Amino acid sequence: MHDLMQMRLANPSSQHADGRKARLIVEQARDTILRLCGARTVGMESDQLLFTSGGTEANNLAIFGLTQLQPGAIVVSAIEHPSVLESVTHAASQGRPVHFLPVNQNGVTCLESLESLVGQHHHGAPIALVSIMLANNETGVLQPVQEAAQMCRRSGVLIHTDAVQVLGKVKLDFASLDVDAMTVTAHKIHGPVGIGGLILRHGIQVAPRSFGGFQQLGLRPGTEMPVLAGGFEEAVLSATTDLESRTKAMQGMRDMLQNEIQRLVDGCFVAGELSPRLPHTLSISFPGVERQALQLALDMAGIACSTGSACASGSSQSSHVLEAMHLPQEVIKGGIRFGVSIETTEADVAAAAEQLSLLVPKLRQGRPSRTAK
Repeated sequence: MHDLMQMRLANPSSQHADGRKARLIVEQARDTILRLCGARTVGMESDQLLFTSGGTEANNLAIFGLTQLQPGAIVVSAIEHPSVLESVTHAASQGRPVHFLPVNQNGVTCLESLESLVGQHHHGAPIALVSIMLANNETGVLQPVQEAAQMCRRSGVLIHTDAVQVLGKVKLDFASLDVDAMTVTAHKIHGPVGIGGLILRHGIQVAPRSFGGFQQLGLRPGTEMPVLAGGFEEAVLSATTDLESRTKAMQGMRDMLQNEIQRLVDGCFVAGELSPRLPHTLSISFPGVERQALQLALDMAGIACSTGSACASGSSQSSHVLEAMHLPQEVIKGGIRFGVSIETTEADVAAAAEQLSLLVPKLRQGRPSRTAK
């Protein structure tokens, strides 16, 4: 990105030589990202990538853009990211029927409800869109999106998946998933904040949410950003190169963290532990501890964690994901989330587990905590 910035790139929509140079960077990035996400990039049936400002905008564009021209209900899982849940809440306030699919105690979306709704679609109760995330952002639990897509395909229902958490963690294959639209973003794979994208299957129509330009076929207008696009491309290249060993390394660190915490701290609970999970996410609860007090104490000790979606963690609301899993209130109240990455070390893991071993007992007793030196 630094190298691209030194080029003082022109507007990619300009027709002159400098504009064409910038356009080439944007289009090369678009092609690379599509290819490495398993989308089609050659032939008359190529898939499409609309660059957005990130995952939230891409999810909004999917929810509203795919349903504007379609009558009927929106169906989402109860554990979606706030950018999906708040979008469908707004759609409901405008009169659009919305159905929420339940999840089981292991954090997996129950597709029996979807099968019933899709069956009703055949008999005149139309569904405009189904949206089920590919993996949950709090628990890391993988969701049955491919199976849901098969149900939708048989009934001619559009389906979108939020794959923000999955890119660069396990293999992501848009074509195999057989969905109509998929959200990705750069900052989850050490790329720049401020760029994401919505991948659309060939022939899928989306109505724009913003207006005032012809860029990206007018579907997401605004001057494209070659530096951010180039950064996104580089991040995807890096994150998908030797993916198997990266996945193994992250899972090793996550499992080590989980095992160390369980060894040092009594009475903790791992959400989604019995389900297939992403390699980097650990949702762990300490019943008897107030999650925000624990987060603050860990932060003061130099350990970063979250208490739900990072986009919603400024609020004091408990995790809607753990609520949807029908876990005991004490588990929900004491739940925090750790994320490891390819850069996480054994020393990081040991430090986090040690701090928890000191802090949790003190917080359970209600005494002010002191961090270890």
